[in-house]
Amino acid sequence: MENNNSNAGIQISKKAFFSSVIILFCLMMAAGILTYIIPGGAFEKTIIDGKESIIPGTFHFTGDGGYPVWRWFTAPFEVFVSSDAVTVISIILFICIIGGTFAVLDKSGMLQYIMTGLVRRYQDSKYKLMGVLILFFMLFGSVFGIFEELVALVPIVILLSYALGWDSLTGLGMSALAAGFGFSSATLNPFTLGVAQELAGLPMFSGIGFRIVFFLTAYAVLYLFLMRYAKKIEKNPEASSVYQDDLAKRAVYSNIGEMEDLPNQQYLGKTVKIFVGALVLVIVYIIAGFFVPALSSVSLPVMALVFLIGGLIAAKASRYGGKIFKDFVSGVGGIAPSALLIMMAMSVKLIIANGGIMDTILYYASEAAASMGPYGAIVMIFLLVLGLNFFIGSGSAKAFLLIPIIAPLADLVGLTRQMAVQAFCFGDGFTNMLYPTNPLLMITLGVTVVSYPKWFKWSIPLQLFMLGVQVLFLLAAVLIGYGA
Repeated sequence: MENNNSNAGIQISKKAFFSSVIILFCLMMAAGILTYIIPGGAFEKTIIDGKESIIPGTFHFTGDGGYPVWRWFTAPFEVFVSSDAVTVISIILFICIIGGTFAVLDKSGMLQYIMTGLVRRYQDSKYKLMGVLILFFMLFGSVFGIFEELVALVPIVILLSYALGWDSLTGLGMSALAAGFGFSSATLNPFTLGVAQELAGLPMFSGIGFRIVFFLTAYAVLYLFLMRYAKKIEKNPEASSVYQDDLAKRAVYSNIGEMEDLPNQQYLGKTVKIFVGALVLVIVYIIAGFFVPALSSVSLPVMALVFLIGGLIAAKASRYGGKIFKDFVSGVGGIAPSALLIMMAMSVKLIIANGGIMDTILYYASEAAASMGPYGAIVMIFLLVLGLNFFIGSGSAKAFLLIPIIAPLADLVGLTRQMAVQAFCFGDGFTNMLYPTNPLLMITLGVTVVSYPKWFKWSIPLQLFMLGVQVLFLLAAVLIGYGA
């Protein structure tokens, strides 16, 4: 018998979609205007390990400037023929497959079955469960550099958040935000820390003690922030800025622990085992990618395929009585509008890069840092990476671009290269879950009812607090001679 939940699967709300479109459109226009204000310039570049890297001391003004206005508007479509084309297409296909698969699993009753079991087991220790979930997502980001791949688990955690009496913001905090915090608090992350240390000529994963202390600090801050917020929502659900947006799903999942068994209950145990088996395969593949870099380069397509096959087999085994193909297509339709958000987010970088001002921004910032003492320089390096992260989301790409500039700059101003790498890691990560130009954030919000303005308002106090914590750690690194 079919589970007639009309809101099954992942749905991006119209309000969230249009607010995000407006913000991204304004950023595209601002990026275009900057190409007329900042003079064009370029560093000479070389190829290292297949990645383009800057040659320090080779900057020159090109005399170029002013990216054609009409191309500001075609930029979202030009990303499909840019150097990021494969990434954009992979991400869009990934989110469509996730959306379709979750719709089928939701209709089958499997998600309701899982949530019922978890709530009945952890109802009296849900803050312990919160702590475990945050640690799980943070460790994957910190140790393995897993970030984008964890998006597939975000909808499950959000449904669990509803079932435990919280809201979608809490669910996002326990999953996506935790993954972002972990990625930024790198201890063994091969994609940011590993690449940066190799380019800086440092022993791989050296200086780990300092990073573990920071990881534990970031974990404590995030856990206390979410626990305090969740308790506030428990007392007064209407205090949530997404209360009205969450109503439909909360109605289904908020009292799930007391719900009667589903008509196809006898088959759902087997269904869950099949789906969990697929998730285990995904996790094994992710971990394998840590040791075999070639696997990580195609992780999104492989994950999407495994997720799709496992989800469809599980839905078929559940015998829920619905039409799987129809429900799958409906789920794809619910998430498909977020593809435009991905295109627009990526187009901001394209406008800046094609406008020839990316290298100019890097040059001016590095020159400013060179004129400062060690304490001012470490903060300036951090702010430089923080600023460029608005345009370049990829941590490894930024490492190849920036470390050849940052490492000798650190030598010049009396910083160790270990300090420079740490400033890079801090600047690269945390704002991934704040900047609307980051496609991962757009994907994450796209699978929820949360609009970007509401996300920004909710998360900015935490981000500002962590900004202060990062600066204090960097100043402390200089004070203790970290890496000397």
